[in-house]
Amino acid sequence: MTDVRLGALVWNQYTDWPSLLETGRRIDRLGYDTLWTWDHVYPIVGPSTGPMFEGYLTVAAWAATTDRVRLGVLVGANPYREPTLTAKMVTTLDHISGGRAILGIGAAWFEEEAQAFGFPFGSGPPERLRWLREALPVIRGMLHGEAPSASGPRYSARAARNEPPPLQEHLPILIGGGGERVTLRLVAEYADACNLGGGVDNVRRKERILVQHCEAVGRNPDEIERTAGIGAVVIRDSDAEARRVFDAIFERQGSARRWTEQPVGTPERVAAHLAPLLEIRYRHLIAGFPSPYDEESMVRLAADVRPLLEQAV
Repeated sequence: MTDVRLGALVWNQYTDWPSLLETGRRIDRLGYDTLWTWDHVYPIVGPSTGPMFEGYLTVAAWAATTDRVRLGVLVGANPYREPTLTAKMVTTLDHISGGRAILGIGAAWFEEEAQAFGFPFGSGPPERLRWLREALPVIRGMLHGEAPSASGPRYSARAARNEPPPLQEHLPILIGGGGERVTLRLVAEYADACNLGGGVDNVRRKERILVQHCEAVGRNPDEIERTAGIGAVVIRDSDAEARRVFDAIFERQGSARRWTEQPVGTPERVAAHLAPLLEIRYRHLIAGFPSPYDEESMVRLAADVRPLLEQAV
């Protein structure tokens, strides 16, 4: 394993199925470490009225048609499924992939889609985080060969068996989100990996708080893999050409508002943008790739930028 791990978050919105399927295969061929898509049913960048493919079925199709990349949803919306079903689904994904599944999970945030589809959404983030806290022991127990029961305010289960178990002896759980009082505490208690974003200053602050939570619960923070969402990546020989491609991609997302402070430019500029994350031990960098899935940027992030980052490490 290299010092710098690369993940690809392939957007499952504003696209067609053949392109989405083939992009996952391409990521596998290019040697990325992880492959992800969103657990949403409406687009979350640009107008929500555009096309969107369901996340778990997308990842299952990738799992059946790739060879080595690890994969999951980034991150699963806990309220959209019972925790027992979530454990069963990711276990099945582990078998489809030959032992390459990762369980990504979070409290969920997109109220519009939840209301439209009739998903339980609670009264607000505090209640959804309470649901997540209640769900995690059930999920972890089932993944670890136990038969957990639950009789909490939100979930009920009675000695739920998970047969066959995952192929992996320890199927990893990644908890997404940076809530300082609750979410990062749940990471310290239950997660094998975290996922943060919002720029290096934000990640640096959240990292300090995560370590404090680990100390409070008696967890070695080195047991938790640090992953960072780095935004939408576009790489070209000139900054101007990269910006032109970036603008065209966001136009494709229903004329979405352009994100700022993104890793867009030459390989050297992109590496310089990302290098500060390595200094705070966030060495699993997950790049966003929207439709129409810019193959040149995928290739150059792995072939040109990763060696520059490894030199920095």
